[in-house]
Amino acid sequence: MSPAPKVFTIPAGHSFVDILVAGILDRVDDDPAALARVTVLVPTRRARRSLAEAFLRLSQGRAMLLPRTLALGDLDEDEILFAGGFDAGGTGPGDEILGVEPALSGLKRQLLLTRLVMAGPGGHSPDQAAHLGLELARLLDQVHTERLTFDGLDGLVPDAFAEHWQQTLKFLKILTEEWPGVLADEEALDAAERRNRLFDAQGRAWTENPPADPVIAAGSTGSIPATADLLAVIAGLPQGAVVLPGLDLEAAPEAWAALEASHSQFGMAQLLARLGVERKDIKPWDAPGAPSGPSAPARLINAALTPAGFDAPSLNAKDIKAALKGIDRIDCPGPREEAAVIALVMRRALEDKEKTAALVTPDRGLARRVAAELARWGIEVDDSAGLPLAQTPPGAFLRLTARMAADGLAPVALLAALKHPLAAGGMKAGAFRDRVRTLEVELLRGPRPAPGIAGLAAALKTKKDLPKKTLSDLKALLKHLEAVIAPLAGLMAGKPVPFPDLLRAHVAMAEALAAGDEADGPTRLWAGDAGEAAAGFVNELLNGAEVLDEITGADYPALLETLMAGIPVRPRYGRHPRLHIWGLLEARMQQADVMILGGLNDATWPPEAKPSPWMSRPMLKVFGLPAPERRSGQTAHDFAQAFAAPRVVLTRATRVDGTPQVASPWLLRLDNLLERL
Repeated sequence: MSPAPKVFTIPAGHSFVDILVAGILDRVDDDPAALARVTVLVPTRRARRSLAEAFLRLSQGRAMLLPRTLALGDLDEDEILFAGGFDAGGTGPGDEILGVEPALSGLKRQLLLTRLVMAGPGGHSPDQAAHLGLELARLLDQVHTERLTFDGLDGLVPDAFAEHWQQTLKFLKILTEEWPGVLADEEALDAAERRNRLFDAQGRAWTENPPADPVIAAGSTGSIPATADLLAVIAGLPQGAVVLPGLDLEAAPEAWAALEASHSQFGMAQLLARLGVERKDIKPWDAPGAPSGPSAPARLINAALTPAGFDAPSLNAKDIKAALKGIDRIDCPGPREEAAVIALVMRRALEDKEKTAALVTPDRGLARRVAAELARWGIEVDDSAGLPLAQTPPGAFLRLTARMAADGLAPVALLAALKHPLAAGGMKAGAFRDRVRTLEVELLRGPRPAPGIAGLAAALKTKKDLPKKTLSDLKALLKHLEAVIAPLAGLMAGKPVPFPDLLRAHVAMAEALAAGDEADGPTRLWAGDAGEAAAGFVNELLNGAEVLDEITGADYPALLETLMAGIPVRPRYGRHPRLHIWGLLEARMQQADVMILGGLNDATWPPEAKPSPWMSRPMLKVFGLPAPERRSGQTAHDFAQAFAAPRVVLTRATRVDGTPQVASPWLLRLDNLLERL
């Protein structure tokens, strides 16, 4: 008879990583050699860093050997990374032994799908095709994640759905008929399929040769079937353990059985069913000083989220007072005021030299506003989601220079590019800016010049009364611009050309335009974290750009911007050590002294349950894909985890762009519960 799976939980409202680490240290009895033989699997790379910091805290900074820590994946990115080191039955590490093909990079996969869309019916422009390619890639990931195949499309009976859905199914033949051949030619896999195969291979290896040392999977809720299968293997190992975050052990059995996809505990209820474990058999993770139950705020939010039709767990006045003691709610007039309030709360936390504060929000606009507000005090805060490449100086410069060339040096596009901080034209930045302002005043205000350098030169000839110095400076500026822009302008003015040629000419132009008097263009353009990310994007794009057909110069800027969308830039260091901006997944395993939950409006947190662009809800059900509400359940769990902290500030904007906003349903349920008590 096989032993019962070993599954534990760390109650909500307490620092997950600190309790996890305390339990691990207690199990190895502080033996450094034994600790080094422990394997810990966590959801993300950032969780690995948090775990290492927790070991440092609990060891009081002394040198020690850390356990082998692996990230199951970083779910804020397209690919879920499989950290190196998984062994195939002890024969050695590496994908070659497992026989798993490499995964296509996200950008190259998008380019390949873009080519297929452009070759099909519909007459899509390159940027439209790139956008559709990205949506097709997401559908591929969904299908692989749920362990489905596109053979299921045959089960969608044509007569049962509207005619326009039939057109969609015909379009999806790109994935059913053409995409497998593309993967075979590339000798690669989709990232989600590769992850499934790697997880399955590791599960088989551990089943056939169970490791003698401890293997602990912590912080994952098993929302991905491949992850759930691996957790099942780990829970059954002789030295295995699965540690769940914030499992509600106090909910009534009847309410637990009635959980819906949008509930915070639904994902873990499914995982327990997959593991074959009853909720009543799960115990809290044993660690010195660890609490045996959830915090008072955790009990309050669990009661508020009780499924409709069931009685919430009873809370007396003492429980409610304890729960509300550390909670503040601030309804702000608008997003700007909300960001200012959050920044003030975080700034105030710094008055205590030991205190930490974190903003937890899925609203990227709010996160950027808060970071900007803190920057006014000279405080640089770490934002786990980073900044979109297109909004960084190098990314914006690439977009603006492409548009400038495509628009034939139209006044607005020309000035937007030349006034960018990276533009220097081989001069001191200040001197170059002076010449650009002179160009604007003398040539671009009034009748619009003809396109291109020739049009600007013709407009300059009409300025008979300009001082000689001004005339000389403008002629020199136009001559320099002509030399810099001419190669790309020539490609854009003719027939469609290969995309790599346009990209190389564009990069050469941007580098030449970015050159200063003391540093060359590449040094200035590709400097810093954002410059490095931009250089990596361009390099990856060049490596895969040959798969695209020829495009026109007019299509190039929009295509570049579409391909650049979604690429994050994350700083590596130099941010404040006690202030953070976390996404929902990062906050699951971490806790700050002050937790600020921002953007608590409906359709923001939880996010709007957007329908699939490819299938209606009945089609999703028949095909086997989950309903959009499942994402709401995952974010509800992350909200409940963060809400349960000892000190919490809840914020929302009552209006956005003048439009009244509805509060998050979780706030409404809290209000309703408190009114009834």
